Amino acid sequence: MSKAAHQEPLVVFSPSGKRGRFARGTTVLAAARSLGVDLDSVCGGRAICGRCQVQVVDGELAKHGIVSRAGSVSAEGPSEVRLKTRAKISAERRLGCQAQVLADVAIDVPADSQVHHQVVRKPFEAHDIDINPVIRAFFVEVARPDMQDPSGDLQRLLAALAAEWQLKGLSVSLSALQGLQRTLREGDWRVTVAVREERDIIAVWPGFRDRLYGVAVDVGSTTIAAHLCNLTSGEVVASAGRMNPQIRFGEDLMSRVSYIMMNPGGEAELTRVVRGAISELVAEAAAQAGIVAADVLEMTVVGNPIMHHLVLGLNPVELGTAPFALASDAAISIPAASLGIGINAGASVYALPCIAGHVGADAAGVLLAEAPWERDEISLIVDVGTNAELILGNRSRLLAASSPTGPAFEGAQISAGQRAAPGAIERIRIDRKTLEPRFKIIGCELWSDDPDFAKKMPACGVTGICGSGIIEAIAELFLSGIILADGTIPAAMAERSSRVISEDRTFAYLLHAGPPELRIRQNDVRAIQLAKAALYAGAKLLMDRFGVARVDRIRLAGAFGAHIDVQYAMALGMILHELITNAAKYGSLSDASGRVQVTFARVADGGTPRLRIVWDEHGGPEVRRPEREGFGSLLIAQSVKAELQGELTLEWRREGLRCVIEFPHIDESTPLQDMDHAPAPPATDEAPRPHAVA
Repeated sequence: MSKAAHQEPLVVFSPSGKRGRFARGTTVLAAARSLGVDLDSVCGGRAICGRCQVQVVDGELAKHGIVSRAGSVSAEGPSEVRLKTRAKISAERRLGCQAQVLADVAIDVPADSQVHHQVVRKPFEAHDIDINPVIRAFFVEVARPDMQDPSGDLQRLLAALAAEWQLKGLSVSLSALQGLQRTLREGDWRVTVAVREERDIIAVWPGFRDRLYGVAVDVGSTTIAAHLCNLTSGEVVASAGRMNPQIRFGEDLMSRVSYIMMNPGGEAELTRVVRGAISELVAEAAAQAGIVAADVLEMTVVGNPIMHHLVLGLNPVELGTAPFALASDAAISIPAASLGIGINAGASVYALPCIAGHVGADAAGVLLAEAPWERDEISLIVDVGTNAELILGNRSRLLAASSPTGPAFEGAQISAGQRAAPGAIERIRIDRKTLEPRFKIIGCELWSDDPDFAKKMPACGVTGICGSGIIEAIAELFLSGIILADGTIPAAMAERSSRVISEDRTFAYLLHAGPPELRIRQNDVRAIQLAKAALYAGAKLLMDRFGVARVDRIRLAGAFGAHIDVQYAMALGMILHELITNAAKYGSLSDASGRVQVTFARVADGGTPRLRIVWDEHGGPEVRRPEREGFGSLLIAQSVKAELQGELTLEWRREGLRCVIEFPHIDESTPLQDMDHAPAPPATDEAPRPHAVA
């Protein structure tokens, strides 16, 4: 590239992560369209529709090597001033069609300016628990005021609670007290009182109310999810999710810490935007359930240590360098009003404790849900995200570690990558003989080789590849022989398929001819290799420290675990080979969705011993099924190759919702030490409860 080209300003877009250099005077909208950034506009850049709103990031961004300021784009024009006067644009935003690039700049595209709203998929996972809510509702009848009794309304309420429910020594929140007199009279002196920990009155409603609500919030580096719960029944009644708006300050944790270090007071801005996003998510979930945010009486928050600190308003810079000291590793309970989060004024926010360093409150939440300390067998629990957290152990000992996998698993740092949104490729299969691909995109249930695919897909068409799609793409390329074990595409593959294209000194695989053209490039493979290597290293280090070569149980948690097939994680080596063979011995391995159960057992068929491997699939119409012999056969061969001698002969068939693979020539002399103790496959089509259930 010429020196002149290098002098052109660099434009970095979030949350897509796409970037490029453009001539000075180029509008932000034109730059976005050139890079394929999702930025809405229907008026042809005439500043009429107001849909192309963007926000200029202010500060030094070390990761990109730029300083972004309001002056990095042209000043507001008459059209923008007019729209702001009419309150169609907020003060901090600009119109992409009017703002011209003058210098290096970081541009954030808000969710309401995107045509294809991103799909944040962080489903909740139900576990059997004892319901013991921190807040309970008490219905009482309060004595009316009387000229002969000068006591206040609060004192008579407290007397009624003591007489009817034996609740004594209660305090009352200011917000509850401020509305108490009106509430008592609206309810004709019959009210429902919300009491926290049998100690604090936090809300009072007229009449009888038997439903109280709380919300659980998972603040991730990339996504935030909120799950609204009925505190009485434990039922999750609504869920909402969105991208973490902090992405515009840095895609990964260290980039955000760097932003704070290089921009004094930057932590306040990161705290402000994440608290705002949480409040908006709670309001969205409440609306789904037919209530208002003020009905939410309790919030539980988890996140990695840096997210945990920023939500609480704590400066996380000490976590940017060794020894990675936490401000506090204890659980914290504080009034929601002090954080400015929009729920009931008397509500509290409870933040789970961080474990240490970069193993945060989210890992503590997974630990509580999975309870590995109640088991004799050794469990490996992996919460995969931008920052992976791993827990290994059993009832005798638990170890934890974090591993910086980066945003590649989320579709970032990938040439055709994007966040999960309609049009993003999420499922991929490659024919083993022709090397031709077929795929599914978000927003369409049909595969691309279906005759009706073009009619049924979203209006946006195919737009890119999301995280689960890039994982499956690279796994399929490997299983098809296009990619070698070292991650390279050999030149000989170009002779077999026109989809293998030369790119300077490397080769790429043409996944979609376009528009837009989507290729899997060498750098994409390297990004996934680096991410999975970090995950592999973290697991291996924990196992070495624990003193074990194998584990008995594997659990993939988090959004990644819920949306990637465990078989593909196996194929890519994201789960250690030692773990795969051991799962075969102990009888079970499952993904976080709980939809696919892999069972290994010896069976006798006509007196001939066989090794049978069964995928038991359950969970409704969204089940992802192994589709052909080649994929399952290769995985099973990888799984048992360390234990078998000689060549593998296998048979493959389907039995209802089961994919069955059998090795008919394995007899009792085959060295599978623990197979005789593994559970046999079920006799009916009813799927068994997996050992590792989501």
